[in-house]
Formats: sequence, C-alpha cells, structure tokens
Amino acid sequence: MTKKLSLKQRSLEILVRLKRLYPDATCTLNYETPVQLLVATILSAQCTDDRVNMVTPALFKRFPDAVALANADLEELENLVRSTGFYRNKAKNIKGACWAIVHKFNNQLPQRMEELLELPGVARKTANVVLAHAFGINMGVTVDTHVKRLSQRLGLTEHTDPIRIEKDLMLLLPQPDWENWSIRLIYHGRAVCKARTPACDICELADLCPSVGTKVD
Repeated sequence: MTKKLSLKQRSLEILVRLKRLYPDATCTLNYETPVQLLVATILSAQCTDDRVNMVTPALFKRFPDAVALANADLEELENLVRSTGFYRNKAKNIKGACWAIVHKFNNQLPQRMEELLELPGVARKTANVVLAHAFGINMGVTVDTHVKRLSQRLGLTEHTDPIRIEKDLMLLLPQPDWENWSIRLIYHGRAVCKARTPACDICELADLCPSVGTKVD
C-alpha cells in the first residue's frame, strides 16, 4: 500500500531514495567534448549506450570535431555508425547538425534550448542531455523509454507523450535534480523496474508505487 502523501511529497521522497540507491549515477556515454556528447546522444536513439560506446572511439578518431564531421563523406560516416541502427538517418543528422554548428553557430555548440532544437536530429531529449552534461544547464527532464515507463508506473503522470510527461515531472521536481532524476530512473529501470518483469518484491520504491501488484502487459 502506498503512503498517504501528496503527489509532490511522493515525488520528492522517490527522489531521495533514488539518490540513496544510485549516488554516483551519471551519463554513461563516453565523450571528450560537447560536440562528441551531441553525436553520441544522437547515436543512442533506439540503441544502448554500451553499443554507442563501442562505436564512438573509431568515429571520433576519424572525425574528432564538428568541422571534420560536417565535411565527412556520408557513406564513410554511415559505415562507422552502422551497428547503432537507423544508421543512414543518424549519419545524415550528425553531418547536418555539425554543418549547422560550423556555419550557423560559428563552430560553437549552442547552449540555448531553442538553438539546439534547430539542429537536425535534435529534439528535447537530446538537447536536455547535452545542456545538462556538457554545460551544467538543467532546462528540462530527459524522457526516454525507462523514464516514461517508470513515471507512469509510479503515478507521476497520466500522459504518454514525452513532452507532456516532461512538463509534469518539471512541476514535481527541483530544477537542479531534473537531469539526474532521469539518469537514476534509467538505472532503476534497468536493474529493478524492468519493462515486462518488474521486481516489485525487492524494489525500495514499492511502498510509494501505486502499480505494485498490478499486471504488466
């Protein structure tokens, strides 16, 4: 049975416990520069971070910065990122985004959400990751499949659209914790609250979760 807390109180208690459970949670993509983080995040769409981290060493050795990526041969770029899936679209977006960085933004990756969203292949999820981890700017909550699933199970949102889920979470959580909330939920989703077989019996959020004991489709 869930504790009799308001939605806001429950959200903050979940945050406290996630911090205790995953104190060192951080972005698991490997990168050295903001542009490399942008590229790695684009590649991570519908792909695991582990797979991306296997691909990026060779990619960044061959094309280390925005200028090199903007001028890359598209076919070579496709071959380098092929194993991440949807490689043609990802290669096209990476090349296009880096071309815009070089030619539209004076070879500087933008630090404003509105400008990042102008880059090919960049939606709020990618922009939030880049702003938070490259520049320390928390502009929103990254909503991936884990964050979406757990936020719904925990009763923190009734929405299915990532943008509306993000807005709900931004109202419930302190801004400095927006990005690491996402990372900690991802850790918890991978380790405990899995898509088809959530381990409710060992979950330290169980007494705060209205979905405990319900059937998972």
